[in-house]
Amino acid sequence: MGTAVDDAAAAEFHEFFAAHYAELARLAHLLTGEADAADDLAADALLALWHRWDRVREAGHPVAYARGVVANLARTRIRSAVRERRRIALFWAPRGGGDDGAAEGPDVPAVVDVQEALRRLPFRKRACVVLRHAFDLSERDTSLVLGISVGTVKSQTSRAVAELQRLLGPETPAARVRVAVAAQRSGGER
Repeated sequence: MGTAVDDAAAAEFHEFFAAHYAELARLAHLLTGEADAADDLAADALLALWHRWDRVREAGHPVAYARGVVANLARTRIRSAVRERRRIALFWAPRGGGDDGAAEGPDVPAVVDVQEALRRLPFRKRACVVLRHAFDLSERDTSLVLGISVGTVKSQTSRAVAELQRLLGPETPAARVRVAVAAQRSGGER
């Protein structure tokens, strides 16, 4: 049996969960590029918050804290996936080092969509551009979520937009890149 304080905390967390779960799942989807993993990451983040809810609700920015947890979980998932891909590549790599004349890989399509371009960015650049343009966070709020300085947010966002421009094609101006990333906010595949 819970006390009145426990019941109040549970009700407050339930409201927080209802208000922010979808946003956290969208953030996870944009950071990892994996729709299936997004719900799991958001749920894992909220579970971690529940275990520390007394401290989190006393914090000045519980939503920023939650976004930071999602970002950290996404970073861990991406690193794990990269390690796994490297292990698989090493396992299937041809033995003997001879060139058998096989093609290096499939033909790369000329047009790259925004989600694919986002997946190709390093994590910090991707996180900065997603938080700034898809979630409309200020530079300060983005720095709080990622635990980096405002100057780093500015430089990483600028570099990410430039890299997205390069990936999406030279005819894509920076403003269209920002609009395309912001369009991911309301849906796309999520």
